[in-house]
Amino acid sequence: MSSNIIFYASFVLLGTFISSLAQVWLKRAAIKKYNNLKDEYFNKSVIAAYSVFIISTLLSVYAYKVIPLSMGAVLESTSYFYVTIFGAYFFKERITTRKIVALLLIVIGIVVYSCSI
Repeated sequence: MSSNIIFYASFVLLGTFISSLAQVWLKRAAIKKYNNLKDEYFNKSVIAAYSVFIISTLLSVYAYKVIPLSMGAVLESTSYFYVTIFGAYFFKERITTRKIVALLLIVIGIVVYSCSI
């Protein structure tokens, strides 16, 4: 794999990571109680999270100029790891055996794809 592809693949991974952080941000905003719909959807947390989603999308678009679409989809599957870890850390969600098996299957899929390049 060329260093050029690795460089652009890092943008997808970075975008996936910050997108997962934005999901946590949105969930924290959704847990709060608001007086009306305007306050619920137009507050600093929600606007900041959606701004991060836009940045994440721009990073992916930039990376897709070089990396194949199939590679991007595989790299973006790493978001399941981030979301699982962030859920356990920030929201005290349990990491069940089922989640661990699912994450292992994702790792196997990433490894299989990586070996076929």
